[in-house]
Amino acid sequence: MELWKLLLAWMGFALMLRTGEAQLNPNFYQVSCPNVESIVRRAVLKKLNQTIVTVPATLRLFFHDCFIEGCDASVIIASPRGDAEKDAPDNLSLAGDGFDTVIKAKQAVEAQCPGVVSCADILAIAARDVVVLSGGPTFAVELGRRDGVTSRADQVTGNLPGPEFSVDLLSSMFRKNNLTTRDMIALSGAHTVGFSHCSRFADRLYSFNSTSAVDPSLNPAYANALMRACPRNVDPTIAVNMDLNTPITFDNVYYKNLLNGEGLFTSDQVLFTDQRSRPVVTKFAADQNSFFKAFARSMIRLGRLGVKTGSQGEIRRDCTAFN
Repeated sequence: MELWKLLLAWMGFALMLRTGEAQLNPNFYQVSCPNVESIVRRAVLKKLNQTIVTVPATLRLFFHDCFIEGCDASVIIASPRGDAEKDAPDNLSLAGDGFDTVIKAKQAVEAQCPGVVSCADILAIAARDVVVLSGGPTFAVELGRRDGVTSRADQVTGNLPGPEFSVDLLSSMFRKNNLTTRDMIALSGAHTVGFSHCSRFADRLYSFNSTSAVDPSLNPAYANALMRACPRNVDPTIAVNMDLNTPITFDNVYYKNLLNGEGLFTSDQVLFTDQRSRPVVTKFAADQNSFFKAFARSMIRLGRLGVKTGSQGEIRRDCTAFN
């Protein structure tokens, strides 16, 4: 009987090793690069002082990376053939400042700890840091990821949530990535510091359906403000803040906006209009501390997706290119 217990314990341990989760540890670089987090924090702060776009750009980059083939920095790879993850239509709107944040942080880390810290871990640390530096919660980042050795645009289609998604579609996509509906609602709160190009929500303003040009779930005053910012045939480079009230502060105002019909995307507003997700939205709107705790937990869970460890990946010298 004791032998069976040992065998079962070993099988469980082997499974964790295979998923990589067992090898992630906040103290992974304690010996090999003990100052890695402070090095990354300084690089992130320097970039943030140059442009506030650093915050949403880095957060979105982390999310888009983790949802495609796991958190392995494959989204940062630049392909001369234009066929890497970043070249997929759904990733063309990723702001360059997010990439630049990770590249600059990697250069700073390499200067002190060459060949030791992965770009995937640097992206994970930077994503946490932009949250903290904009007023959000802090949390321990699990480390020990290796960088992916593939990056393909054709793996992106259908694997990222769209601005028109319903709660069912959102929950299904997150569930596929071992994340719950509550994780989805909490991580959507990152839109409190986000921005979007007008084309991503223009249908809600001008061509919602056959009976109403404007999405009736939009607060009329909010819809008018969006129309002024995004008139028909607007310059495609024009973007608006997803939270018009405190756009550069990481807070719970995103959820308060949803209560007022001020969700920019359909996939934002449905979190309140759908009776199943409404209680969590209402809770986060009323209690910022509750949102912060949930967001921190969900970011840690997000950071465990598809982790490569050991021989499954590499430590890139340059985040934009395979070794």
